[in-house]
Amino acid sequence: MMKISERIEQVQQTINSTCARADRDPSEIKLVVVTKSATIEAIKEVIHLGFVDLGENRAQQLKRVSEQVSEFLQQANGEPNLPKEVRWHMVGHLQRNKVKQVLPIASLIHSIDTLRLAEEINSSAAKLQIQPKVLLQINTSNEPQKYGVPVGAATHLAEQIETLPNLKLIGLMTMASLTRNKDVIRDCFVRARELFIEMRGEKIVGPQFTELSMGMSSDYEVAIEQGATILRIGSAIFAGS
Repeated sequence: MMKISERIEQVQQTINSTCARADRDPSEIKLVVVTKSATIEAIKEVIHLGFVDLGENRAQQLKRVSEQVSEFLQQANGEPNLPKEVRWHMVGHLQRNKVKQVLPIASLIHSIDTLRLAEEINSSAAKLQIQPKVLLQINTSNEPQKYGVPVGAATHLAEQIETLPNLKLIGLMTMASLTRNKDVIRDCFVRARELFIEMRGEKIVGPQFTELSMGMSSDYEVAIEQGATILRIGSAIFAGS
């Protein structure tokens, strides 16, 4: 069975080779290691390997795992090859009643898909005197079971979010259909990229709007080809660990 270090190296090699093929610079791409299926020992190993952007799908799990990681880093007491802290990403659906729990932990929330959720974040952030970074989640696959704002309503929602003073809209997030058909996957990512370019071009969003979070373990090569700046990868790193 492959070790985590071997799996993560394989992922990085794939990122590098895909970037070469797509004429992109690998330094433009942030790898968020999604820890939802991993043990704390496996997560520690990833941190030891130098990866500091970690993602979680659920608010309770984010709170629990972030506390374990924080304790681990404090006990490491300045060990030279360990980072002082990690950056947590909330990559799953966020319920409004969990916003207060997530805000003090997450450096980036990937899953804003309604005005009510954005308003809840805005008011909670004001009380905490912070300005969290967020992504607008788009349902580019048109699947009813998926979260995300429909493509046709995305621009209007982005305009509304831009009026809220206590959060920073810095890009879009999408999930492709779960299929082996690369054409179907590519269509989802192309749609997100086109929307991203349109929003920037029409000045609906500010200059901080630079991130395109798309691509998971099964489809991140296609996402890189279509301009992803953030990849959310879990099972390709932790499967079997």
